[in-house]
Amino acid sequence: MNIASIIGLISGIVLMIFGIVFDMGTMSVSFGKIMNFIDIPSILITFGGSFTTLMTMEPSLKTYVEKLASFKLVLQTPAYNDVETIKNIIALSNVARKEGLLALEETANSIEDEFLKKGILLIVDGTDPELVRSILETELSCIEGRHSDTIGFWDKLSAMGPAWGMIGTLIGLVNMLKDLNDPSTIGPNMAVALVTTFYGSVLANWICIPVVNKLKARNAAEIMMKEVIVEGLLSIQAGENPRVIEEKLKSFLNPTNRAEFDVNEGGEVDG
Repeated sequence: MNIASIIGLISGIVLMIFGIVFDMGTMSVSFGKIMNFIDIPSILITFGGSFTTLMTMEPSLKTYVEKLASFKLVLQTPAYNDVETIKNIIALSNVARKEGLLALEETANSIEDEFLKKGILLIVDGTDPELVRSILETELSCIEGRHSDTIGFWDKLSAMGPAWGMIGTLIGLVNMLKDLNDPSTIGPNMAVALVTTFYGSVLANWICIPVVNKLKARNAAEIMMKEVIVEGLLSIQAGENPRVIEEKLKSFLNPTNRAEFDVNEGGEVDG
């Protein structure tokens, strides 16, 4: 589980509730104030309108559900590890240098990363290096396209929340203006009008925008790692020294990870 995401989400709602119930004047807490922010019609307008609008935009209900389910990615720790990926590629380069490219075919059977496995099998089959690069980069482009589509889903939802909140506000104002003869209804109707805007802002800023930015960061990290794999495999196919490959791939790491990278577990000096 991604502890940072969980703490962030929980802390956000806890601090918001605390701001609602805490009274600075009396330095006391009144949980009854929470009821001022609960309005069923406003919830239906804001959340119902936002999610059903997104449903209308999607090509199918299955696609809509899949993109909603992508929220769980924010709560999960990424399965890939940049340092380990580079070390695995360097290990493969040592095998290829000692035993030849064909020896990598047996190694590929134990690799879980389908992208890396596909690349290994391509170079084992003697595919032209430019064609290997073209095939892998095409797959990389398709992966990034799918990621961008999912990110766009949450980005659109972040816009729908405030928009439908405003629609709810307009509905509340119309109801208020239609009943100005009864002053006792002005306050409740105005409260309902404003709480829909509140819901829309919460949906956008507490959920959608953090999800968008988290998914963008995850996409960038995954794409970078796959670019590392492409460069590493092509270097292996070209017969480069494992130490040279190590130095080349380490340039993809940030300074912290590069400093922690254990050179002795990487390439070997050509003897």
